[in-house]
Amino acid sequence: MTECNQSSFGFEAFGTRKIVSRFDGGTISSDGGSLLLRQTDKRLNLLPRLAKCFLDGRNQGLVEHSVLEMVSQRIYGLALGYEDLNDHEQLRSDPVFGILVGREDLAPLAGKSTLNRLELGTGINNRYKKITFWKDSVDKLMVNIFIESYEKAPAEIVLDIDTTDLPLHGNQEGRFFHGYYGNYCYLPFYVFCGDQLLCSRLREANHDAAFGSLDEIKRIVTQIRTAWPEVKILLRGDSGFCRNELMNWCEANKVNFLFGLAKNRRLSKIIGADLQTAGEQWKKTGKPARIFSEFRYGAKKTKKGGWDRERRVVAKAEHIDGKTNPRFVVTSLSSEECAAQTLYEQRYCERGNMENRIKEQFSLFADRVSAETIRANQMRLYLSAMAYILVSGLRRMGLKGTDLAAAQVSTIRTKLFKIGAQIRVTVRKVWVSMASSYPWQGLYQQVWSNLQA
Repeated sequence: MTECNQSSFGFEAFGTRKIVSRFDGGTISSDGGSLLLRQTDKRLNLLPRLAKCFLDGRNQGLVEHSVLEMVSQRIYGLALGYEDLNDHEQLRSDPVFGILVGREDLAPLAGKSTLNRLELGTGINNRYKKITFWKDSVDKLMVNIFIESYEKAPAEIVLDIDTTDLPLHGNQEGRFFHGYYGNYCYLPFYVFCGDQLLCSRLREANHDAAFGSLDEIKRIVTQIRTAWPEVKILLRGDSGFCRNELMNWCEANKVNFLFGLAKNRRLSKIIGADLQTAGEQWKKTGKPARIFSEFRYGAKKTKKGGWDRERRVVAKAEHIDGKTNPRFVVTSLSSEECAAQTLYEQRYCERGNMENRIKEQFSLFADRVSAETIRANQMRLYLSAMAYILVSGLRRMGLKGTDLAAAQVSTIRTKLFKIGAQIRVTVRKVWVSMASSYPWQGLYQQVWSNLQA
């Protein structure tokens, strides 16, 4: 039987007891654990530097919400799972968000209309769009954060490059139907080193996967080598990036490369004997059979391109499930530097980790590209990227040595950020009283301690 009046409502639970509910718990937030993100940003100094990448043309005497506050509010929101600007109509009054963005009076933050101005800047100051951003500055900041994560220059780094599809459901600028993905989409270009994001470039889908990638690689490599002149760099990608122009640049600039190579009849014919041997082994054992070999190869010149020289190709002649499965990679690494099997199974297959990192971008709503212009959608992609860099920084610095050291962004959010907390504000302190029943208190305290170190 249910009871209900103006102050409480309840129902029979078990025995003679009732569950009585009231809205009298005081100021409570579901994101009490997000203070870890604030500590991470103090270590990275990410958000203050990102705010400096914007030009604020508003009359500062009339400004209530600074660019830093709005950028922080938006990125913390994405990291905590709030994908839409409409969410901030309620979140703006959440005291935890006030703490995160550094608003000492804990007054309401910016609403959805004010936050939307961050995305709509055209690069030209006008009456309605007085806030804009500089792409070059944001791009440089992303690489700087990566460089600063090392105490000393590493001997070698591996830059993984790849693209993915961001589906479009409206009439956005640059929309194009992509036959492979089967929908209208953008094809952003990503560069990672391990789990660190160095580039997040939005592109139209009516181009080859490698389109524009060389310009991004040049920029990133130049910035890295300015800081680390002696570092060895390996560029790694799938067959979509196996282009003569990119490989020529790598060879001319002492950047090693390792790319997938699309199989064709000519390549399969070269390893025909190995494929036959692998097939015989499979027939005997019933288990997958693999034979690795290498040879010099030069792709023939065609209208779509080709190679101007021969290069080292490593082949995997595989027979599995009753059929052949040949695979190929091309590299500038010599046999002395890396043997064929090691090159493929350890160095090339490690590239799969980047695909997990790209999937994490969707946990931070990188696919919310519903604005009208490419520039506005690029800003949204930047905001998602910065949210990833923030959570990735927490994972790298705070979760090292813990059970969540390799956890996905969504798992970190659920286990560390989503903690119910009561907020009490006194003259000298803001008390954040998190739920006593929270099951990972020891882990949380360890992460906090790591971030303070």
